[in-house]
Amino acid sequence: MARRTSVEIGPTEATAAPSKSAPRATSLLVNGHFPRRRWWVLGLSVLGGFLLTVVWSAEFVDRTIGDSVADTLLGHDAKGTPIAGIGAGVAFAFVSGLAGTFTACNIAAFGAMAPVLGTGGRWSRLRHMFGPLGWLSVGMIAVSASYGAVVGLVGTAMPQFSTAANTAGGLSARSVQSLVVFGLIGLAMTYLGLAALGIVPDPFARVSRRFPNAPMVVLGALIGGFLVGRPFALFRQMFRDAAESGNPLYGALAFTLQSLGNILVIAVLLGTVTLVSGPRLRRWLAARPSRVATITAVALLVAGVFTFLYWDVRLLARREIIPWYPTAPWS
Repeated sequence: MARRTSVEIGPTEATAAPSKSAPRATSLLVNGHFPRRRWWVLGLSVLGGFLLTVVWSAEFVDRTIGDSVADTLLGHDAKGTPIAGIGAGVAFAFVSGLAGTFTACNIAAFGAMAPVLGTGGRWSRLRHMFGPLGWLSVGMIAVSASYGAVVGLVGTAMPQFSTAANTAGGLSARSVQSLVVFGLIGLAMTYLGLAALGIVPDPFARVSRRFPNAPMVVLGALIGGFLVGRPFALFRQMFRDAAESGNPLYGALAFTLQSLGNILVIAVLLGTVTLVSGPRLRRWLAARPSRVATITAVALLVAGVFTFLYWDVRLLARREIIPWYPTAPWS
């Protein structure tokens, strides 16, 4: 009887070994698949952020869109009617947040959610989306509620409470606060965009091993941070009401609702995209994972560059502290 000999099957006969190691994702925002022309992506994104500062009209966004939405939802002149009581203040906070939806930071949050569009059936994709969106809300609420509580305690002594007019050649205290806060947020978002392209190290590489949703928490904190320096007239009206109340719980609640209203439309849009995106979109993203990285990077870079240039450079030009910054006639 012939004796059988065991033959060890090598990797080429069993499961083929890859010729080279696949790129490794380091966090939710950095999937390791970078676009081949990432410097082109960077250049066009920076150009897009700059051009947005040239054409952006705060009057149109804040008054034409923001005030109209608030007046319609509240049923009265939002800016011309005093906030009477906590109930009215809570409603005003949410509505004013909804009215201030269209900011560059919210657009960046929408773009950064591209990695979590998910696969599978429609409801499976929707459930997959709610996890990261919930963590984004955690970071946002942590900042907005904390700042609201501080405003309720010491708000009347804060720079944002000031009504001093801005003058040429100088900056009011509230303008300095906006400049510092938005400048830091803009730089942070720009860095995250660079990391998504693989140009700089991923700041979440280590922490994401234990806390994979850390990037969404930080992105949410950046959105919440917009309230710390926001000059939007309806927000300042809510800020002054919370500051004069002397109630930190009311301040925390009002600021939380302001932030939630601020991302409601974005969440609905993201949910709609998640539900209606068919196999074709999923196959398009899966066929080249670098497309997800490109969408994420572009959203963060455009928003970051816009935020920094608009609130730090263009603001200085408007106050005549630096000689000039290009702007469109309508802006």
